[in-house]
Amino acid sequence: MIKTNNNLSTSDKTIRESLRKFLKNELTTYRKKGHKSEIFEELGVKHGSARIDFAIVNGVMCGYEIKSDRDTLERLPEQVKEFSEVFDKLTLVVGKRYLYQAIYEIPDWWGIMLAKENTRGKIILQTIREPRKNTVQKEISVARLLWREEALRILEGRQKADSVRYKPREFVYQKLVNVFSFKELKQHVSSTLISREGWRSDQQLAIHGD
Repeated sequence: MIKTNNNLSTSDKTIRESLRKFLKNELTTYRKKGHKSEIFEELGVKHGSARIDFAIVNGVMCGYEIKSDRDTLERLPEQVKEFSEVFDKLTLVVGKRYLYQAIYEIPDWWGIMLAKENTRGKIILQTIREPRKNTVQKEISVARLLWREEALRILEGRQKADSVRYKPREFVYQKLVNVFSFKELKQHVSSTLISREGWRSDQQLAIHGD
């Protein structure tokens, strides 16, 4: 039966299902081109104190944050700050209720996708604005995407781990920043995330029934 409800409303769950399918198609396209790529759901930044809804990593780290009609934008300013320190590109996936408000609360380089319910009750995603390259990333924040053992292993490849091997993890991350160029650091982080056991997109998608 075709829905005729004019009071359309999206939820985190319904947007998440549509976005997951969209990103899965993106992943297939990247892999067909020979790129190593993975999707991560609820990827933690700042040692897990903040989590972005989706990230797709294929050499470039792209983040997607969901704000449905049933959410609030209370945490958005802090999330913008946290995620902007980490990802190369960012997109807000937002319901119609908050579209115009969100435009004024996110930087103009963030992309915007509108999630809306069609007359058949299906959530469709419409690109309002394409994301542009992030110029405010922080090297230390990108380094913190790594687990301590992963960071040490990368340093061992340059024989630079001994001085920080038994120090707190912040010393390890700072050492990474000092040893590698930002481009090299991002390459190491991307390849490490893609190869991380238990975080592969096929395993994550299987958990959610896809």
